[in-house]
Amino acid sequence: MVVKMIEKYVEFIGEHELDAIFKIAEKIKDLSILHVNSTKAGGGVAEILNRMLPLMKELGLNVDWKVIKGDNEFFNVTKSFHNSLQNGTGNIPDEYFKIYDKWQEINLSEIPLDYDIMFIHDPQPAGLIKFKKGNSNKWIWRCHIDISNPYPPVWNFLRKYISKYDSMIISVPSFGRDDIEIPQFVIPPSIDPLSIKNRDMSETTILRILYKFGINLEKPLITQVSRFDYAKDPLGVIQAYKLAKRHVDIQLLYVGSPATDDPEGEKVYSEVVKASEGDKDIHLLMLPPYSDLEINVFQTASTVVMQKSIKEGFGLTVSEAMWKRKPVIGGNTGGIPLQVINGITGFLVNSPQGASHYIIYLIRNEEIRRRLGTNAREHIRRNFLITRELRDYLMTIVYVANRGLASLNSHESISNH
Repeated sequence: MVVKMIEKYVEFIGEHELDAIFKIAEKIKDLSILHVNSTKAGGGVAEILNRMLPLMKELGLNVDWKVIKGDNEFFNVTKSFHNSLQNGTGNIPDEYFKIYDKWQEINLSEIPLDYDIMFIHDPQPAGLIKFKKGNSNKWIWRCHIDISNPYPPVWNFLRKYISKYDSMIISVPSFGRDDIEIPQFVIPPSIDPLSIKNRDMSETTILRILYKFGINLEKPLITQVSRFDYAKDPLGVIQAYKLAKRHVDIQLLYVGSPATDDPEGEKVYSEVVKASEGDKDIHLLMLPPYSDLEINVFQTASTVVMQKSIKEGFGLTVSEAMWKRKPVIGGNTGGIPLQVINGITGFLVNSPQGASHYIIYLIRNEEIRRRLGTNAREHIRRNFLITRELRDYLMTIVYVANRGLASLNSHESISNH
């Protein structure tokens, strides 16, 4: 008998939780569902969809995934929207709004809009809803970024589209909006414990890959895995490392991947290279998408993992590292505090100096590292595995499709973390 992939999660969540997921899926098995986003690889959204869609299909759901098209001009526009939404500032020419609308119309010929449930991810394809025909189907906007204090001109432009959706999903309660009247669900992202990036590996594999990339096996390793993006504060990571290195002998590894919808990455990378010049203990890697085995090795081999973001929607790399029992030093922003419980599973910081302090503290205290790592893994198991996010998505679809079906408690469709 062939065992379904989804049944392998029993060891993490138990039979009762898995049975609940199957029962919820049964309620929507006759619906067609389409996920739409802006890139097939690179970043957490694509990663989650790559793992989520096969599980939804195993549940018997009719689900597909489409990626919108765009040129460099369009992705420069959407990157500027992304930054202004998260930072609350911007300088957006009127022409950008016209370019955004033009590409929504271009993608009309690429993206079928007649699925029963349209699941639209992030701002890039949000404008597709203007082509919705009547009340023939239901639309869900899934926002993965911090919109708690957006730049008003961009938010007001997008809001006219978002307000047409049947519901929206945010990652953190503080991202909720009181100027949108549609139902809002809080569903944090998740990691897949069975993926190549998160499963246990042999010592031989770990040593082979570390040797391949020239990582010193004898020196404590501080690692950050994230895009070369100002919001991830790579320059602040280097500053924190340099401050800590005055007191402890360490090495730094910063690993990123290019993404087709992030044209700013190359510029940030160049600045990071310049800031790292002359220090042989700083390793900068630009790996291709799907370098999951390498990421797993680097996180597993790390003494301490950082995610020193200034702005962050959620930060999946935090959960990845915590699952591997690593203490994480994270920026006190966005979804990171949902994962890093200060002093329990890691430490939250607001500056390079604060990050440096905790690097030194953790390097010098092995027992503290071990205790935080044990707590971290259990926190992720309980709250941030893909089966929980899958269940929350299914519950949201049930709600949207049935508008509060009496047999369901709509409160359960909101994850309270």
